[in-house]
Amino acid sequence: MDSIEDWLRRPGGLAGHLRELRRGAQLTGAEMARRLGWTQSKVSKIETGKQMPSDEDLSGWLATCHASEASQATLLALLHEAQGLHQEWRQQVRLGQSTIQRNYDQLVSKATRIRNAEIVYVPGLLQTPGYARSRIEEGVRLHGADPDEVESATARRMLRQQVLYDTSKKFEFIVFEAALRVLLCPPLDMLAQLDRLTNVADLPHITLGIIPFGRQLSTAPQNSFLLLGDDLAVVETFIGEYMFHGEEAAAYSNVMDRLADDAVHGSEARKVIQRAMTELRNAS
Repeated sequence: MDSIEDWLRRPGGLAGHLRELRRGAQLTGAEMARRLGWTQSKVSKIETGKQMPSDEDLSGWLATCHASEASQATLLALLHEAQGLHQEWRQQVRLGQSTIQRNYDQLVSKATRIRNAEIVYVPGLLQTPGYARSRIEEGVRLHGADPDEVESATARRMLRQQVLYDTSKKFEFIVFEAALRVLLCPPLDMLAQLDRLTNVADLPHITLGIIPFGRQLSTAPQNSFLLLGDDLAVVETFIGEYMFHGEEAAAYSNVMDRLADDAVHGSEARKVIQRAMTELRNAS
């Protein structure tokens, strides 16, 4: 789905309407926050589409700004439409993991430069079947999706990896060492996954950087993210998927560049992976 933030702040969208309503009531953001008992940052996030208000939030906003009945009806309808759109991703999960995978396929196929930073997971494009299956099963448990979809979703994820061999594309992955050590699948599957990482870095159009434990960082990422080209950043959370464009995507690109500078590559990256493999074998 399109970014809910884009939808909220589009021309004529809910965020802009609420901002103009506040201004029309001659209230500053700070005064609005004080009257509602909120932080000023909450007011700012709602007005920029970074936070979707609840029904209660909207009611308080409308009352504080003395909105007309017509405005109240319009804005309530916009909020309910936004809430419906926000449920789309969760509905996709419940209806089937393969639907989400197909959406990702379309995005990745159009991009010529794919960059992915992962804090605790192995990037989806680099996952082995065993690791991917465990990740998808996790999604089933979290969202109540159909367990019968697991195998088809795993197969879809593996099929999607064919794009890695498209030499017209450039792939850049940054993986934190935690992702090499947290067991999200059985130990044997994890060993196969780590071995896969040591091999994939040999492809000339793929760059794999590892952020080792103890590394001093110039920037600490707040979450994992995927960059498709220069103008789209995708962030997936437990409750939804968010897309950022323009200056916001550029902020993620800047973080990616800084992480790449902090990471180790080539033989040094392999040493970190092989050390994790050795310790996992010894512990199993």
